[in-house]
Amino acid sequence: MANVFSQGDHHSFTWDKLGDIKAGRACLGDSMPVMVYRLLEYSLNDVLAREYGAEQADELLRKGGYLAGAELAKNLLPLDAPIAEFTAALQRTLKDYLIGILRIESLDEKTGEFVLTVGEDLDCSGLPVTGEIVCKYDEGFLEGIMKTYTGKSYCVREIDCWASGDRVCRFRGYVIE
Repeated sequence: MANVFSQGDHHSFTWDKLGDIKAGRACLGDSMPVMVYRLLEYSLNDVLAREYGAEQADELLRKGGYLAGAELAKNLLPLDAPIAEFTAALQRTLKDYLIGILRIESLDEKTGEFVLTVGEDLDCSGLPVTGEIVCKYDEGFLEGIMKTYTGKSYCVREIDCWASGDRVCRFRGYVIE
């Protein structure tokens, strides 16, 4: 097997760099507690905010989410499917991988605008209420998925969040011209 982390390359991400998880974790398996995921995400968020400021940390999390969403879409979703089939596959994928429970509230096929919710969101469900919108990674994740599917650039922003006192994350997305 080729070394996917050849010299100077361990900072770039592509799907193949996830490795052979089943072989590498034969005893522990491919699942881990949400707490461990959040330890990684929120400790990185803390360091990014301290080093670069909150606004830049948010943007960097979005960029990471975008890359992950684009790679997930390319590798797990039917990119040539009609929108109804694509969104059904996206719903199944997010649920199967325990990312969240996706519901489409509105989708305008002509403009590409949408509003969707993610229940039991991996990033924030169960967090203390702080009055904040915290799912910046998810915003980028959804932007990456939509760009990969449609070929158009998207802006996605969270408008309701568990941490802001809602019990579901709600995102609004639109095409950037």
